[in-house]
Amino acid sequence: MREYQQAVEYEEELLFEFLKAEDIDSFRKVFTNLYPFDQAKWFIKLEKEDRLRLYEYLSPEEMAAVFENIEEDSEDYKEFLSEMDQVYAAQMLEQMYADDAVDVLNELDQQEAQGYLNLMEDQAAKEIRNLLNYEAYTAGSIMTTELVAVYPHQTVKKVLQLLKKEAPNAETIYYTYVVDEQRRLAGVITLRDLIVSDDHDLIAEVMNKRVYSVTVDEDQEEVARKMKNYNFMAVPVIDHDDHLVGIITIDDIVDVIHEEATDDYSKFAAVSDEEWTESGFFSSARRRLPWLFVLLLLGMATAAMVSLFEQSLKQITLLFIFVPLVAGMAGNSGIQSLAVAVRKIAAGKEEDAILKNVMKEAGTAVFTGTATGLIACLIIFIWKGSFILGILVGLSILLALLVSTISGALIPSVMNRLKLDPAFASGPFITALNDFISILIYLALAVLFTGKLL
Repeated sequence: MREYQQAVEYEEELLFEFLKAEDIDSFRKVFTNLYPFDQAKWFIKLEKEDRLRLYEYLSPEEMAAVFENIEEDSEDYKEFLSEMDQVYAAQMLEQMYADDAVDVLNELDQQEAQGYLNLMEDQAAKEIRNLLNYEAYTAGSIMTTELVAVYPHQTVKKVLQLLKKEAPNAETIYYTYVVDEQRRLAGVITLRDLIVSDDHDLIAEVMNKRVYSVTVDEDQEEVARKMKNYNFMAVPVIDHDDHLVGIITIDDIVDVIHEEATDDYSKFAAVSDEEWTESGFFSSARRRLPWLFVLLLLGMATAAMVSLFEQSLKQITLLFIFVPLVAGMAGNSGIQSLAVAVRKIAAGKEEDAILKNVMKEAGTAVFTGTATGLIACLIIFIWKGSFILGILVGLSILLALLVSTISGALIPSVMNRLKLDPAFASGPFITALNDFISILIYLALAVLFTGKLL
């Protein structure tokens, strides 16, 4: 791997030299020998002046392979397209797989996207427009229409000839889907099955009639989960009349998994997705403020609750020392429980009863709360010489961990049952909630122990 990377780095240096020297033949010889991913990685390093020259050196079809492997934000897509001649850009988008072209056009203004579509050939523009009409984050929005469909009455020999002809334009040929005369999905056959079958066998005789499919309006995260569970390299997409309309391949699902993970991480931190691509401080502040206002209100509620115990705290100021300890332990335990619950839901394991999950987390909390509470009690007894204070803090930790762990397990499950994204039970939100509950538990117990502490 290191040798390959060193070779790529050397070739990238050569490309810069050839580009500067305007040696198009030497440049193309090296560039076309790179993997498309390496081409794209090198492309985004270029300055505008060099990119403009590159567009002259590459055909729209060659540039399409580069664009399909760019993993950058929408601002980069817009910038690159704006640099190109509009006809060249339209031809490039036309040469891309339809689902990849849709991903690019979805990042543009509607008027800009329409301008490129108007310059494409009718058939390509029609396919892309159809995909653009599907709701975002559904199977229809990430599928591609570049597939090979065959009929049950065709022979294996005929299908192999067809695959050889259509392979350059198809997203994948490992799975070949079988349809009837109305294009309803009837079966599937793998490339291996075709190769080992007799040339004169009918597809109907060798195909697998038990074919797994998803509908166009199925959520992309659910599609990703199913493909992972069944180890599919591709899955067919059908409409509500069982007509085959497209396929979703494993490379699309990898993108979905990355997208969903980023989305969940953003919500977990109470940060908007747009902040990954927007650099302006005002825009970031505007998106964070609503969450911070909610957390501020929860913080004020906590402060108001603490003020109710003002007299008790005045009598024993030592109690203040351990407020952060109890709140911190509860917050950490709640976050751990929340992370486990959200991960189970994301992995499709939430079919278990909510009560079962909550009981498991409660048992965990009792064990961890007892262990940490006893250690805290011992340390406080040695440090402050007060066994009663140690019991107070230790018992507070136990109860706070129990409540926070249960809430961390329960809230995401309830939100999921209500068809709400469980990731919205974000870290900052549940931490603020657990701060309130844990401090309330600690101070309430402190009132009960006041007479023995004085």
